[in-house]
Amino acid sequence: MTGLTLRTMRADALRLLLSALAVVLGVAFVAGTLILTDGMKRRAYESAGVFDRHTDVAVYAGRDPIPPALVERVRAVDGVRAAAGELTGTAGVVGSDGRPVLGYAVAAAIPTEAALQSYDVVAGRLPQRPGEVVLDAPTVAEEGFTLGGPVRVGGSGGAARAYTLVGTVDVAGTARDVGGPFIGLAGPDALAVTRQEGYGRIMVAAAPGVSAAELAGRVAAVAGGGVTVKDRQAVLDAAVDDAVRDLRQFNLLLLTFAAVAVVVAGFVIANTFAIVLAQRTRRTALLRLVGATRGQVLRATLLEAAATGLAASALGVAVGAGVAVGLDALLSAFDVPMAGGGIAVTVPTVLVCLLIGTVLTVASAAVPAWRGTRVAPVAALTDAAVQPTRRAGRVRLAAGALVLAAGVAALGSAGAVGQLPLVAAGGMLAFFGIVLFGPVLVPALVRLLGVPARRLFGATAGLAVANAVRNPRRIAATATALVIGIGLVSAFVVGAGSAKASIERAVDRQIGVDFVVVGVGGSLPGPLVDELAARPELGVVHELRGRVSDGVELRTAHPALVGRTLTAVDAGDAGRLGPGRVLVHRELARARGWSVGDTVTLAGQPFTVAAVVAADGSALAGGPVPAGHVVDVVDADFSRLFPAERGHLAEIDPAAGVSAERTRAAVESVVARYPTANLVDQATYKESLTGTIDMVLAFVVALLGLAVVIALVGVANTLSLSVVERTRENAVLRAVGLTRGRMRAMLAVEAALMALVGAVLGVGLGIGVGASAMAVVTRLSGEFTLVLPWGRLGLILAVAVLAALAASVLPARRALARPIVASLGD
Repeated sequence: MTGLTLRTMRADALRLLLSALAVVLGVAFVAGTLILTDGMKRRAYESAGVFDRHTDVAVYAGRDPIPPALVERVRAVDGVRAAAGELTGTAGVVGSDGRPVLGYAVAAAIPTEAALQSYDVVAGRLPQRPGEVVLDAPTVAEEGFTLGGPVRVGGSGGAARAYTLVGTVDVAGTARDVGGPFIGLAGPDALAVTRQEGYGRIMVAAAPGVSAAELAGRVAAVAGGGVTVKDRQAVLDAAVDDAVRDLRQFNLLLLTFAAVAVVVAGFVIANTFAIVLAQRTRRTALLRLVGATRGQVLRATLLEAAATGLAASALGVAVGAGVAVGLDALLSAFDVPMAGGGIAVTVPTVLVCLLIGTVLTVASAAVPAWRGTRVAPVAALTDAAVQPTRRAGRVRLAAGALVLAAGVAALGSAGAVGQLPLVAAGGMLAFFGIVLFGPVLVPALVRLLGVPARRLFGATAGLAVANAVRNPRRIAATATALVIGIGLVSAFVVGAGSAKASIERAVDRQIGVDFVVVGVGGSLPGPLVDELAARPELGVVHELRGRVSDGVELRTAHPALVGRTLTAVDAGDAGRLGPGRVLVHRELARARGWSVGDTVTLAGQPFTVAAVVAADGSALAGGPVPAGHVVDVVDADFSRLFPAERGHLAEIDPAAGVSAERTRAAVESVVARYPTANLVDQATYKESLTGTIDMVLAFVVALLGLAVVIALVGVANTLSLSVVERTRENAVLRAVGLTRGRMRAMLAVEAALMALVGAVLGVGLGIGVGASAMAVVTRLSGEFTLVLPWGRLGLILAVAVLAALAASVLPARRALARPIVASLGD
């Protein structure tokens, strides 16, 4: 039986080729993900602790930052050779052209003591005193800075000031390589630039002859509570954990998409083996007639599946290595940390991928193989070449209808209860309901969608519809393989479109000004808003700030702008908002019994209630205060209550009679001194908020696209095997006058209908999941509404149909390759 099985595989190699291709693609995705992340993990381990090469003990901050005074006390501990505070934050560099250097910049405190300096210096030296700075080598080269010359650096602590560039460093591939400039400063300068109150940790070098464990105990005694003291090994372990934590999450994300591709490949493989074994009915019956047992037939089929899966998996690993190289280059182009350093092919990864591909193929072929053993030996004496088409059982159809109804009900009720897990459960139930009920649902949709095709192509389309629905189980399996990938793509498209539209509407509603100044990576520098307010060209300068105090969120509001977000004024006059007078939101007024004219105490200061109002939006679930527990105060009062609190955005309108060009020039003249602030107009601000959504959507669609490709391979596979099955039938059609062009059209319509039904079901499922998710988000935040991007959804359907038409080319060529007389003799 083993020899016969191997000879059978050689004879049916072409029939199994597309099935093997599905395994190759699925395994390639898994292998590419594992190989890529293995390489990134290797670099993470190599770079972990790169800045701790000389650190013997470290003191880590707890809830509060470490004050500079504690650094001095640790430095005085017996056995300490050197100690220095370290922190990382956000800052910016003014380029040689007077404009901020683009990219998210990291500022770090670099020890001035030589015993603790662990950076790789490319040129010059590291800072030895305040007033000196080092930058990463690429930034220095791109901007044309020179050693010994001035470089202007600024952050949330104030306007940019000049520092002396004393060196360049190499931070590529480390946690401080985030795509933008790296700025290294002495500790006091780093505190001032980033406006942080203290350090994140203290690095300690031990004196000769003092053990790290002994020194850690001495330092812990001085440091007191509220901090954590670690010896060298614990410091390195913590660095490794930090380096690979995000990598694990990234790996899990990629493997999730890989799992989708593998599941789709399983559908394709199962359908392929079902068709191939059906076409071997006479051969299998003949084996049974000459004495082969059911067990031997089953084992032979599983051996065939295992051999096919193993060979395809090996090829998939090789393809996966290429995929990993491409992904690494792509991520490196986007300046993703740990990317761009090559890949790592490990033995465990190869073995896991081979096992996944082989087990997937065997498991997918198990049910068709078991059905193949039920062929009676008497079938060898009949003229039938294939098994008769079996209808789906009543139990399966009833279960499918119930599961599908349960999924739809879950999706419909998720918004009412505000539970995202219910959306996931509803989507999965709806998909499984489609799978179980598919033998009835899919043929019905084929007949429905075939109506316009019949009107366009006449009898040719009628033949295509009849061929497509003659085996309901087969076409259902082919179509539902498409549902997974297209359903997920559609769900993300609907979610992304809704999120973008909601964000844009929120900006239109809440940002009613011409220009916006936003902080890069953090809050706005303190003096910036005051300088803008002093410009005569600007009529409105309003910094959005907020602070929670005694269960109430105090927010800044400008008398000229506050009306744009109000939906109702229950009592009083919102126009009376001013110094000492506040607007209290409806829910807070009801909860505390406040009314217009009352004197209320906020953050320890008395205020008069000018009006009770209601505003757009509601608090997020789990927010710092209950929904509507908000008070609007003017900027001056907020600054008096919380002078250190800064916002991340300032709204700006020109003064009366000032043109937009003069306004922009005035704002730019101020912002140019603050490299961590950007001036944008309203349209650009919208793009900055929604650009990430577009990037994530493109990334997701690209990853899910492989699942769609595998499903389309299934369409081509089903059509090719069906052509073999219908060899004599097609020859009869050609003999009675069906032209070669109409034969091609018949197969093209059949392929298009299979793909279109799967795509329609997938888009429908995706819309349901996306709409349900948006309903949940709307209930939680009140800010999102459902938007259906019909253009993109239509494009998904069109791409599926065009791909199916392309998939029909080779089966049509095969159907027309043999002479009519030879085909009639089969």
